[in-house]
Amino acid sequence: MSNSDTPKDGDFANWIDQKAEALKFELGEKFPVPPSELHSPSVHVETARQKLEEVLLEHEAPTQEFLDELAALESAPPMSDEELDRQALAAGGSDGDVATPE
Repeated sequence: MSNSDTPKDGDFANWIDQKAEALKFELGEKFPVPPSELHSPSVHVETARQKLEEVLLEHEAPTQEFLDELAALESAPPMSDEELDRQALAAGGSDGDVATPE
């Protein structure tokens, strides 16, 4: 018994890949996902500002905007302990409640 859809020897992986791509396309048509939901924390949306983690951990080349911002931070005067305390109390911690700072 022979089936015309049966792949030849060695072509099975290729056949699976083709079927998987066809299914991705079909599901993408049925359930479109907005581009804003496609990004992950480790892969930034190209319109966003570059992060330090991306340069250090993911070995991205720093953009000029990133280098300029880094130079501005390095040249800024250090914050006083009072300013750091004020910012910590205003932040509210992980629950976002400024009445219970962490």
